Amino acid sequence: MKNFLKMMFASALGVVIASVVLSVLSVVIFVGIAASFGSAPAYILQQGTVLKVDLKGIINERENANPFDFLFHNSSFETYGLNDILSAIKKAKDNEKIKGIYLHAGYTISGYATMEPIRKALLDFKESGKFIIAYGEQFNHRSYYVATVADEIFMNPQGGLDFRGLATSIQFNRGILEKWGVEMQAYKVGTYKSAVEPYIQDKMSDANKEQVTAFLNDIWENLLKGISESRGISIEQLNRYADEFLLFANPQTIVDYKLIDGLKYGSEVEAYLKEKLGIEADAKLKIAGVNDLKTIPGEKKKISKDKIAVLYAEGAIVDDIAPAFYSEASITAKEYVKELNKLKDDKTVKAVVFRVNSPGGSGYASEQIWHAVNELRKVKPIVVSMGDYAASGGYYISCGANKIISEPNTLTGSIGVFGLIPNGAQLAKKIGATYDGVSTNKHSNFADDVLSIPLLGIGLLPARPLNNEEGALVQAYVERFYDVFLTHVSEGRGKTKEEIDAIGQGRVWTGNQALKLGLVDELGGIDDAIKAAAGLAEIVDYSIGEYPAQKDFFMSLLEESAESVSAKMAQTFMGKETFEQKRILNAWQNYDYRQAVVQEFINR
Repeated sequence: MKNFLKMMFASALGVVIASVVLSVLSVVIFVGIAASFGSAPAYILQQGTVLKVDLKGIINERENANPFDFLFHNSSFETYGLNDILSAIKKAKDNEKIKGIYLHAGYTISGYATMEPIRKALLDFKESGKFIIAYGEQFNHRSYYVATVADEIFMNPQGGLDFRGLATSIQFNRGILEKWGVEMQAYKVGTYKSAVEPYIQDKMSDANKEQVTAFLNDIWENLLKGISESRGISIEQLNRYADEFLLFANPQTIVDYKLIDGLKYGSEVEAYLKEKLGIEADAKLKIAGVNDLKTIPGEKKKISKDKIAVLYAEGAIVDDIAPAFYSEASITAKEYVKELNKLKDDKTVKAVVFRVNSPGGSGYASEQIWHAVNELRKVKPIVVSMGDYAASGGYYISCGANKIISEPNTLTGSIGVFGLIPNGAQLAKKIGATYDGVSTNKHSNFADDVLSIPLLGIGLLPARPLNNEEGALVQAYVERFYDVFLTHVSEGRGKTKEEIDAIGQGRVWTGNQALKLGLVDELGGIDDAIKAAAGLAEIVDYSIGEYPAQKDFFMSLLEESAESVSAKMAQTFMGKETFEQKRILNAWQNYDYRQAVVQEFINR
């Protein structure tokens, strides 16, 4: 018996050790495979190279380096960093080994403001005398707008040009929610604050239609102006072509309209590039991508101890860090207050460019970031550079800067606040849930009755409506915050609160419109913001640093893994149902009832 127990213990220990070893080996293999996706060798640039710039997929401010992205890779939606694209074009202009640019167009997913700096960079590139050739199987407005700066544009003979004007279409979900037994209780300030409309209405309000019509027309006019100048076609004629819905037209018609220069297959475009380069038809075409040029040094700059920091802020504004494996970019108050304070205290940083691309989010989080911006401004200049969106909370965190620079097609403003609180009382009744309890005061159980599904551990939403008194308190809470918002903007922009309220009320403006209203100081891109920051800091020689510092592959992997493991451990010890219930309750207890968010409008 003794020998049997020894053998059994030894076998069990062997299994445990083997499991640990296999687990470690699995992690090592996984990390090795993943690392192969996350790193690239230094690129050797050869004479006679063409830079290929892809205008298809998603363009963010900076490339998203989530270590798990490769597991869910979808080739239809490649992700590129705007900073990398602009840097590559600048290097291509200055490097004599690169003879031209090949724009490979497709369906670009970004805001229209993102396309403006790419187009400007390409126009600047053309001053070098080098060629730009554009080709696409399918063009949308964004990629075509950029491609029109090319010397020649070619389209696949079976391709298409989606050129039909701008539109917005909003799904209104009030009817769906009512069928489920859910009521959305909305509290807002701002006639034009439309983010709540899909939950409480069946169609757009007149005020919302007014603002959307105004900024869609402004953006469309900007696009047509650029295309007209590049292609030599009048704006009136371009509008007539848009009305013909050219996506379904005979491709030759698009050539006849001079919107493109010819029809070629991809292989024929590559052959044409060889002709431009003066190389043999059977020679290999040397093409470098944007990622290849990351490892190629750019223009040599004078070494300086003085630095201008470029702080990128992209995504929704939230209080704390996003959960593990969360793929969307976010601006967390916890992180950005820390970053702004570090830049404030860094003696080598003489000025800060705050690159904001955000539709807004939590009012509380926006306030914390605004305060950090204001504190930094007391020590050194800070200039905001706006991306696709810098609206609502995005404008809140921008308004305290010394100077605000926007792209013409940036969507900004939306100075307004709302609170949206669901009421699941009817849904609870439908599925048979009832509530009972005790409390010491009349509002003690505010947002505590949370509807959840037993066994599955799924917490849903508050299971009772706010009473009249509670509703009045929330409305007053939202209105007080709107007054704070107005105060910050009026102080930052040197206007009265009444003047800001008149152009506030939740209304969205383009950068063009915001310039006329005094909400921004000038139109331009991130390079213009850097020059403005240098001028305010009174420095000529400086280096540029990008923040937050992008984590390397292994640090990202470890952080993702640590968060995932801690969540799994908590769930194991507490039980799935209890863990999920606590998570939902914690979310409601920490929910910011003051949201400063703009609705995302443009569908194409």
